[in-house]
Amino acid sequence: MSGQKFSPFNSDTQVDQPTLNGPWSHTAPAPTPRVNYEQLLRIGRDLLLAIGEDPQRAGLQDTPRRFADSWKEFIEYEPGRTDTVFEQVEADQLVVVSGIRVWSLCEHHMLPFWCDLSIGYIANGEVLGLSKFGRIAHQCAHRLQIQERLVQQVADEVQRITQSPDVAVLASGVHLCMVMRGIKTPAAMTSSIMRGCFRQEASARQEFLNLTRLKTNYE
Repeated sequence: MSGQKFSPFNSDTQVDQPTLNGPWSHTAPAPTPRVNYEQLLRIGRDLLLAIGEDPQRAGLQDTPRRFADSWKEFIEYEPGRTDTVFEQVEADQLVVVSGIRVWSLCEHHMLPFWCDLSIGYIANGEVLGLSKFGRIAHQCAHRLQIQERLVQQVADEVQRITQSPDVAVLASGVHLCMVMRGIKTPAAMTSSIMRGCFRQEASARQEFLNLTRLKTNYE
């Protein structure tokens, strides 16, 4: 990175202070909720009736069960352990993980949207296990969401686990609530959160954005 060297240990580094609604808080995520499976079965059947279908006709007899199963799988998603960290070897190193695709459900229309996320941070004594980035992203996506909150919650979790003030998250999402209904226009929405040096130093922010654009061998 050109220009002024950045580090989470600089005495002049400032980060936003937490408030009730953000921008971040060092609190563990809420426990995974549990669905009312029997009620989901009834809702699935009632939905078929509401749209003029016969739940007993061929092709629909198992639809309420599949409907309930899909909601149970989505809501009760278990990411596994997300807080595995390792002792840092090199100081002042930017880590960026890109191309993390997650699916979620828009809380306004309960229709799917997907996001490609890039997560960056500067290690503050410990580094986060590589697979944990994907686990954190999926953990935050498996609930009724909006993209802006998804990005914030991913940043919250990375910051909570790594205890680094320098965290950046970039997301580009396609929302079916816009593509398949209403205006019915394909479009990608981009949102980001920049904290610590990524907010304060243009050189750090630009290096992160440059690294998110790098092509990998599997693309």
